[in-house]
Order: sequence, then structure tokens, then C-alpha cells
Amino acid sequence: MKRNEPVSKIMTVGVQTVHTGQKLSEVRKLLADNPYHHVPVVSGDKLIGMISATDMIKLSLAIYGADQRAVDAMLDGEHSIESVMTKELVTISSKDTVRAAAEVFGGGLFHSLPVVEGDKLVGLVTSTDVIRYLLAQY
Repeated sequence: MKRNEPVSKIMTVGVQTVHTGQKLSEVRKLLADNPYHHVPVVSGDKLIGMISATDMIKLSLAIYGADQRAVDAMLDGEHSIESVMTKELVTISSKDTVRAAAEVFGGGLFHSLPVVEGDKLVGLVTSTDVIRYLLAQY
């Protein structure tokens, strides 16, 4: 097994991002229409937060059963990206090892880690990426 493989070997680059000026309904649609569960929030290239599908589900449960237009109206009228996003993030560098990412995921609190160089978002690594990497080793 490769013990010192950097996260850069398994991370996703060119990650879809949002900014605080966008509507929360755009984030809902982005998550609904794509196979990923986390969207980084950026200001330029600088990572400032993260929104997960779980965050959106918690908000949507408040009006369960409503049609999608009503959900979007509630999201945009009562919430903003900035009010929903997680601001205190755990991040990892592209030079950190896959093992370091696995140790963070092993704590059970996160399923996605933004990969940064300084404050600049350069990618995203998920627990699924780490599992796929480990499976390829066997």
C-alpha cells in the first residue's frame, strides 16, 4: 500500500462552487441535479464556507410536502447562502496524505474536505474518494 500518497492524486478539481450573492434555491437545484453532496462557497478563489445536502434537507423539512416553487420561495425569502453555510471548516492541503484525510473522515464528523492552498480552493476530497483509493490497493 502506498503510505504517503498525496491527496492531490484522488481529489476532485474544477469543483462547482457558489458565492454569497446567489440565491439559496440555486444551491438546492445544484445539489438536486448533480451527484455530489457538498458545495464550497467562495469569494473569488478564497474558500469562505461550505453547504451540504444535509443542510438543505434540514431547511426543506420545514415545509415538507410543498411544491418546489414554494420550497424555493421559502429558501430565498427566509435564508441566504451566508446564513446556512458552515463557516468554520476543516480543510486539507493537496500535499497532505490520503492517510491524513482518512484520519479526519474516521472521526465521523465530515464526509468532504475542501483542499486548499492558503485560502484558495484547489479541490475537494470526499470519504468516497478515500474508500475508492483504499479499495484499489487490495
